[in-house]
Amino acid sequence: MSVTQQHLLDTYRAARLGEPRPPAPGRHDWQAVREVRDYGRFKAVIAERPARGRVRSALAGLIRDAFHRRGAVARTPRPLP
Repeated sequence: MSVTQQHLLDTYRAARLGEPRPPAPGRHDWQAVREVRDYGRFKAVIAERPARGRVRSALAGLIRDAFHRRGAVARTPRPLP
């Protein structure tokens, strides 16, 4: 059964029982994406890591490390946290 068929069946049941119609499929997708993002930020704060800019900073570090591994620039080791 597809999502559309399930939605039509749920709408039919709700109409017969006098209940409110269920939301259309995909209606709250962006809200779910925002909640997942906010949860990730919350977990970062709890773990005492930066809550914003983590992906960009990780990618920049990977690119920088790859660039330095090729021997283009001499690099001093970073101190451990």
